[in-house]
Amino acid sequence: RMLHEASQSDKALFRRMCPKKKDGSRSFSNVMLRRLKKLGINKTNPDDLTKDELHRWVRLDVDPSTITWKRVVDLNDRYLRKITVGQSKTEKGITRETGFDIAVASEVMAVLALTTDMTDMRERLGKMVVGYSKSGDAITADDLGVGGALTVLMKDAILPTLMQTLEGTPVFVHAGPFANIAHGNSSIIADKIALKLVEEDGFVITEAGFGADIGMEKFMNIKCRNSGLIPDCVVICSTVRALKMHGGGPTIKAGSPLDHAYTTENLDLVAKGVCNMQHMVKIAKNFGVQVVVGINQFVWDTPAELEIVRKAALEAGAFDAVISNHWAKGSEGAANLARAVDAACSANDRSNFKLLYPSSFTLKEKILEIVQKVYLGAKVEYSPIAEKRISLYEKQGLGHLPICMAKTQYSLTTDPAIKGAPSGHTVLIADVKAAAGAGFIYPLCGAMTTMPGLSTRPAYYDIDLDLKTGAIVGLF
Repeated sequence: RMLHEASQSDKALFRRMCPKKKDGSRSFSNVMLRRLKKLGINKTNPDDLTKDELHRWVRLDVDPSTITWKRVVDLNDRYLRKITVGQSKTEKGITRETGFDIAVASEVMAVLALTTDMTDMRERLGKMVVGYSKSGDAITADDLGVGGALTVLMKDAILPTLMQTLEGTPVFVHAGPFANIAHGNSSIIADKIALKLVEEDGFVITEAGFGADIGMEKFMNIKCRNSGLIPDCVVICSTVRALKMHGGGPTIKAGSPLDHAYTTENLDLVAKGVCNMQHMVKIAKNFGVQVVVGINQFVWDTPAELEIVRKAALEAGAFDAVISNHWAKGSEGAANLARAVDAACSANDRSNFKLLYPSSFTLKEKILEIVQKVYLGAKVEYSPIAEKRISLYEKQGLGHLPICMAKTQYSLTTDPAIKGAPSGHTVLIADVKAAAGAGFIYPLCGAMTTMPGLSTRPAYYDIDLDLKTGAIVGLF
């Protein structure tokens, strides 16, 4: 679009965008009519546009420095994090710096997870903001004319994939937005279909990615707010190994052998680390929902270590804390956990459910609520660009949207190295962006990588094809 606007007059753009039919008439497509309506032009005949109206309609006048939209690919490739496009001579010198994201980091993925039906998805896709004009107006997918085509590309993706567990339990696999830069939850549509299938007395278990401070907080404040659905119970999964790390245990590095502290009994590390799990329980309790802690038992865990975790969970207010070893025994190993969830759901009072903040709060008020009540922080500091963006979004009428904090999943703070449950820290908001189509504002707390890289020994070393049977080996 930038290329065409730079090389053509208003009339030439108009002739090409609305070519004459055989009878000499012109017509607007549906997405073109949407842009006209946005501009306040209530005309349906292209030939009725005034010179000024024609100019406003054909010119997006994109400011290249404001373009936020990136291309996506479904594979890790760190060298695509930052690229330059437009190097070909045919692009007439219109080059700019951009990059790739991994597909699950795209706003399209967040839209898919939060949409409620095809009509809703069409509207959300069309409202996605890709950049701004030189006069400061938001440029959307519909302004570019691609909202309808996007919907066609996604028309089958809106349907959940039905799979099953090893023991035959039905599972919907649908959507996968990152939990640190998006809301990290499976789709509303899959949840609603599952609820319909299990009927009133059945159970639907849906995942919220990462911890209670990331995925669950967003599940409540974004997904529940958007869907109108209320959970009966939160299950917080915990492991002795993770709590040892939060208690000051040695750093765990992918591909490196586990330190001795994680493979032998160390009651001191567990006791020091349970504060993190206890705070996760308290976060969930703040929403007025019953909490069950599932303690995933592994071969290196000792009874004394598991008992410390169980007692700490109950002290924090969990309805129950149950040791589970389903990784080894399947559903049999999770039977007691299932019974605890059943009891917790029966004891839950849905009238106690509450969101962390109302939509009427300002963006800064919402951010402060999350920082103080979820991250145990004391205050928030904003960079100049973050201040500018917050002011802009509120002027554009986006201040009612919920907050989707982009923060490391490794710590309650914005520093991944700080473990446990620290309090009193300051959270710096480096930037703030709007996902207008998905329907949330996401502040960036430090540098967030949206295109993963590979380690020295990636998993592909183990993946191959058995040429005799055609079976894939080494994938899991």
